[in-house]
Amino acid sequence: MSFSDLFDSGFKKRNEDHFAAIVRVAMDDGVITDDEKAFLDRLATNLEVNQEDYKLILKNYKSHPINPPIEYDRRLERLYDLVRMVHVDQIKGDTEHKLLNKIGVGLGFHAVNVKYIVDKALTLVRNGVDLDTFINEIKNMHR
Repeated sequence: MSFSDLFDSGFKKRNEDHFAAIVRVAMDDGVITDDEKAFLDRLATNLEVNQEDYKLILKNYKSHPINPPIEYDRRLERLYDLVRMVHVDQIKGDTEHKLLNKIGVGLGFHAVNVKYIVDKALTLVRNGVDLDTFINEIKNMHR
């Protein structure tokens, strides 16, 4: 096995784990809504989760632990990517906030602050900021 094969399998595993964590968060209330399903379909495609793995993860989502990134910047990077996907999918209103709040908690943001972080994240993404600006702006909320 070559070094690149190790990297690819690690990258694939990380993407599958990330996807499974989001599925687990979406299933927190026991139901995946049509909007959540559409988002999960798009997320699976973006994370290169194949159809077979997608079905296995949906069936056995509890077998995948939720491991939010330890580093705050990595959590913000994932939040940035996910908010952009939700925004592109044009999931709006209460559904958008509900989905992102659930994902934010799943990423390791404190439930007390997640609404404010998500609101700020949505505003930043709608304004088209890049990742560095996004991270700096979210961090500056706490100062």
